Amino acid sequence: MKNITKETYINWYKDMLFWRKFEDKLASLYIQQKVRGFLHLYNGQEAVLAGALHAMDLEHDKMITAYRNHVQPIGMGVDPKKVMAELLGKATGTSQGFGGSMHIFAKEKGFYGGHGIVGGQIPLGAGIAFADKYYKRPGVTLTYFGDGAARQGSLHETFNMAMNWKLPVVFIVENNQYAMGTSVERTANHTDIWKLGLGYEMPCGPVDGMNPVKVAEAMQEAIDRARRGEGPTFLEMKTYRYRGHSMSDAQHYRTKEEVKEYQKIDPILQVLTVIRENGYATEDEIAEMNAGVKAKVAECEKFALESPYPDKQLLYDVVYEQEDYPFLKHR
Repeated sequence: MKNITKETYINWYKDMLFWRKFEDKLASLYIQQKVRGFLHLYNGQEAVLAGALHAMDLEHDKMITAYRNHVQPIGMGVDPKKVMAELLGKATGTSQGFGGSMHIFAKEKGFYGGHGIVGGQIPLGAGIAFADKYYKRPGVTLTYFGDGAARQGSLHETFNMAMNWKLPVVFIVENNQYAMGTSVERTANHTDIWKLGLGYEMPCGPVDGMNPVKVAEAMQEAIDRARRGEGPTFLEMKTYRYRGHSMSDAQHYRTKEEVKEYQKIDPILQVLTVIRENGYATEDEIAEMNAGVKAKVAECEKFALESPYPDKQLLYDVVYEQEDYPFLKHR
């Protein structure tokens, strides 16, 4: 496994704090009606991404996930200004403003979405892995989904094929305890989702998804196994989201006390505690990092707000071939 060093913790702190504040800013912009439609925030689940990125080979590996997908492309190397612009529907966004919150996409960075169909990305992730195996490329595909999507039938079909063909894919369920407002206990007669892998003799297990070190360790083992040609792994990241399923969620299904209990093991605070206890940074240096994150978020907001909306002609250009429908050029 790659060494987890002082620099690792410093980068984890800056990255996770930026992701948290980036999402907080989006929540503010949503309330101002500058972000429209749905908005699903990642607050609390940052360790799942931070640990995975530490284990990945970003030159070859790929990632696909559901619609809680704003910070993953940033972690993969996408300019966060473009991600925020996409959420505001601007022409400078990752998909020129046409994807929006639920469909961030950046193939050039190995990020294959953002998918609004619950569980729809599970077979797609296996398909991307199949292409890598077919063309003898060294990439491994990380396929993320939520605890609600784990109940989709396509998961079982995909697991069966992935094991049969020994595809280089890692399946990760981010179990944040609730599928929208429905607790895991109410959706199945078992609460250990990772055990679904046992039926396919797929290596599987639970992981502390609030601790980036534990995530990195489990992800490294799974990625290495896939890269050796030994097939997929199924990991259950036990995590928690501090905000509602989306901005319209009143969260009546859980108590404030429950949220506070999980905030005691906030992944950002865990990393900050290690930094302080080991003297990796002084309080002045931590304050400087905090200020840097705040400035970076403000830069993203400024860029997005000042960017133009896409030209209405694009509404036709992204649907039709101009050669087949020349009359559209004049509309």
